[in-house]
Amino acid sequence: QVTLRAGAELDAHQVNQYTLTLRAACPGEDEVEEQLFVRVTAGQTLRCDAPFASTGGDVVQVLADVAPWTPLYVVLPQPLGGLMVSGSCPGFRLRNHDTPLTLTRRGLLLAPASGFNLSKDTQTFRLEIEVMDRHGHNCSGAVRVEVLPSRRPRVTFLESQRAVTVPEGTGPLEVVTQVHASGDNVRYAILAPTAPTLFTIDEMTGKIRSTCQLEVAHAHLLIRAYNALHPTDHATIMLNITVQGTDRRAPSCIPALAVSQVPETVSPGSTLVTLRCTDPTGTEGSLRYALEGPPASRSRFRMEGPQLQVNTTLDYDSEAVAAAGFQFTATIVVTVGGQSSRSTHVPVLVTVTPVNEFAPACPSGATFTVPETAAFGSVVGRVAGTDRDYPLDSLKYSLEGGPSPTQPFSIDTCTGEIRVVGPLDSQQHKSYRLMVRLTDTLNDLDPAKQQSRLCDVTVHLQAVPDQAPVCTPEVQELQIMARSGSRQPVTRLACQGSPATAALAYTIAGGNEDGRFQLEGNTLFYFPGDLAEPRTFVLLVEVWGGPSAPRRSTVVALVVHVTPRSTPVPPSTITRRTTLWKEPLVVARTEAAWNPPAWFVVVLTVSGALLLATLGCMARSLLCR
Repeated sequence: QVTLRAGAELDAHQVNQYTLTLRAACPGEDEVEEQLFVRVTAGQTLRCDAPFASTGGDVVQVLADVAPWTPLYVVLPQPLGGLMVSGSCPGFRLRNHDTPLTLTRRGLLLAPASGFNLSKDTQTFRLEIEVMDRHGHNCSGAVRVEVLPSRRPRVTFLESQRAVTVPEGTGPLEVVTQVHASGDNVRYAILAPTAPTLFTIDEMTGKIRSTCQLEVAHAHLLIRAYNALHPTDHATIMLNITVQGTDRRAPSCIPALAVSQVPETVSPGSTLVTLRCTDPTGTEGSLRYALEGPPASRSRFRMEGPQLQVNTTLDYDSEAVAAAGFQFTATIVVTVGGQSSRSTHVPVLVTVTPVNEFAPACPSGATFTVPETAAFGSVVGRVAGTDRDYPLDSLKYSLEGGPSPTQPFSIDTCTGEIRVVGPLDSQQHKSYRLMVRLTDTLNDLDPAKQQSRLCDVTVHLQAVPDQAPVCTPEVQELQIMARSGSRQPVTRLACQGSPATAALAYTIAGGNEDGRFQLEGNTLFYFPGDLAEPRTFVLLVEVWGGPSAPRRSTVVALVVHVTPRSTPVPPSTITRRTTLWKEPLVVARTEAAWNPPAWFVVVLTVSGALLLATLGCMARSLLCR
């Protein structure tokens, strides 16, 4: 039988005929030689590409951890001349079947269904493949698959077995323990028992939970960890779980109620309360301490074993502490072995007390201006001191030296308002420098612990031009009875200067030619003489204040009716004192001359009064005669 050598290619365009010489000999007979002529005709034939069709075959290298059914190689037959004839789909067949790899009908070489063996050694598989189309044309070749050791970490447990003890009464779905294996894409499963009744495992995390409330028992679980992409990469661990009976008595603690008072300056890490707790079973080191309560308390305090410690600063001056009423409540939960059923709760109350940490601060630019004519009690300004201790700006104000003629001011101890309490004169003092003491109050648990600061306050006086005094009323009509003996008072002028505290000067400017009247201050006196008949005097009194130039003054007109003691006066004509009210009239006089309009009004009024008085006297004389 003559066959075509593997890997040989026939091309009718290059060699269209081969002559084969065949020699055959049978035992005991002569050798026979014949020729065989093989003619190659052009046609559509299959041709397998090199290196698949070579003697050694093609080589493929893959890692051992490649996923199952992963395509590793594809066989691509070509028709002679490089074109596939339509409808001539090739078929593929493995000549050797001692391989775990799979060859599909489309020429795909796939990884084993269960993956490769994750061995540390290189594995080699040789596959001889024959390709044939439906016309009977065929070609063949070989593929050598080299499986290299995997470079990724294998799934591994650090220990082969572990003993776990859980307390009796553990509730359903509580975490009993957790297993962990190293590797990629690790998943967990319970192999034995095949139908566990007490425990279940989380496939992703390896957490083992109880399925019911546990009673005293023993269980053995065989846990398997595997690579989800390569199930052949796996490891196992044996868990021996013991459900142990427990004492349900809660621990006892001293004190049962923790009350603490601390200053706001206590440093973090300071211990406030130390609990002395005992376990009824006498187990050492089985007590656990936890702090529960509002977030404000849990953030400011922490548990270090049985000690309640300060976790952060307790600032009494902050709004957060003030909002909590300067008190924090919490609860220390003491459990035995972490069992919530065996726990003791210790209430905690922490009170933060104030500490006077900061001195008062002076306001910037404490400068005020006040007119020199400011009245008694006028507000000059307010010294607005500040203090960062809580309650904020709780200050007491005082004036160094107190009010005096040289310091005509006072300060309100609560508000810091500065007021005028004395006369001001810009010609004597252009400004005053006041030393105001700020003293904080209510900022410390000890009221005696106060801090103070002196603040420099400047008060400038604003000069006000002098104004003419104002007298009320400006015109008076008076009736007096002349008495024998010494002088007798007539009236007292009511005048006020500017400023109000300025001293005023009085003088009789006219109408006192015979000297019967005299002024002492603002009081007018009459000196009796040998007056036989009633007489009316019209006096002009000038009032001025201050040495300013030009001098500003006011003139007051006084109409005085003097009746001798022995002269009877008809009742109908007796007028003891008449005050003529009218709009205030200010008469200003300079050193050169009086203001004529004011004189005209005054003379007209006096002339009318004199005319009436003369007519009255003449009528009386006629009646008497």
